Amino acid sequence: MGDRHTWTAAPAAAERARSVLAAAWSCAVTADGVREEFVGAHTVTEDGRVLLDVPGDSALRAVSLCAPRGEASAVLEFADVAPVPVRHRVRARLWLAGSFVPEEDRLAFRATRIALRRPSGMAVVDLDDFAAAAPDPLATAEARLLTHLADAHPDAVERLTRLIEPDSLHGAVRVRPLAVDRHGLTLRIERARAHGDVRLPFHTPADDIAQLTERIHVLLAQAAAASCPRALQRQRTDRDG
Repeated sequence: MGDRHTWTAAPAAAERARSVLAAAWSCAVTADGVREEFVGAHTVTEDGRVLLDVPGDSALRAVSLCAPRGEASAVLEFADVAPVPVRHRVRARLWLAGSFVPEEDRLAFRATRIALRRPSGMAVVDLDDFAAAAPDPLATAEARLLTHLADAHPDAVERLTRLIEPDSLHGAVRVRPLAVDRHGLTLRIERARAHGDVRLPFHTPADDIAQLTERIHVLLAQAAAASCPRALQRQRTDRDG
């Protein structure tokens, strides 16, 4: 049986890319054969330019200073990693190809090509859409929110499985919160040798944590009105025996 992926009411590619940038703590930079990893060194401007603070002895700084016309071609890579321990924790990868130019004490990067890989596939992000997009309003709080949901409210996560089609829960050994954004909550269903993701869309977008709390309560109310899936009941019985 194949895993079902439901991306109902999911963020557009440009918004998802900006969210990855907003939440990422590290990035890898490749330029002129040099590859370096930077942690806590980048910021993002309102129009999507990446500003990178690099040490004076960085090979990347040397490459940028020696580049023709002062512009060093480079590729930046960001990984979006699930904050809750699950299999295959990388939820998305973002690549920005473009060039660096020195700007005061930092290197400013402007992208000429942007690619985003998600479970649904690879997408090339339009540059104008990327510049105009804003990160998801929950992006920087997502790690804290999901960790709290998984650690403090596992009973709520279990109740939410009542909203999942029984066929999608067949053989499930664990269900964990994988992602949340203004449009919905995604659960990871883990089986003995495979996994699948199920999207639970909100009835309207959540633009802050207070609204997110209300949306989760709505989902829980819907789950309370649903019957417990037979597949999960069988899994519980097998495990308890």
